[in-house]
Amino acid sequence: MRMMLALAATLLLARPAMAETHEVRMLNRNDTGGMVYEPDYLRIAPGDTVKFIATNVSHNAATIPGFWPEGAATFRGRINEEIEVTFTTPGFYGIQCIPHYAMGMVMLVQVGTEKPSAAAVPESLPPRVRQRFADIITRAEAAPAP
Repeated sequence: MRMMLALAATLLLARPAMAETHEVRMLNRNDTGGMVYEPDYLRIAPGDTVKFIATNVSHNAATIPGFWPEGAATFRGRINEEIEVTFTTPGFYGIQCIPHYAMGMVMLVQVGTEKPSAAAVPESLPPRVRQRFADIITRAEAAPAP
């Protein structure tokens, strides 16, 4: 009986941490400006899922070409589509709303524990997009670590 109780306790304590689901709303406007994701920065663990919610019409979520970790899967949601994406590869993922990309509708998903300043924002991105990422990274660096 003791052995069975010990085995049961070991199995309960050895359970892997449950992956989390984080929600991101796609909005026309919030207090930071127009055409935004809310939040526009997430620090998550490998295996966590992000649910992109089509709160306002005409938005989607997709990876930005050249701005994701090597070997990681890319994705492209359809307009007005609510999608869930599980991130397994550590690193930084640039996310865009394709119709509003030039207006700076982007967000940063950080998988793992690196400092936000380690994100390698591609030089080839449009100036408004680069500025939005610079603002996101500055705010993320100033925020307390989870």
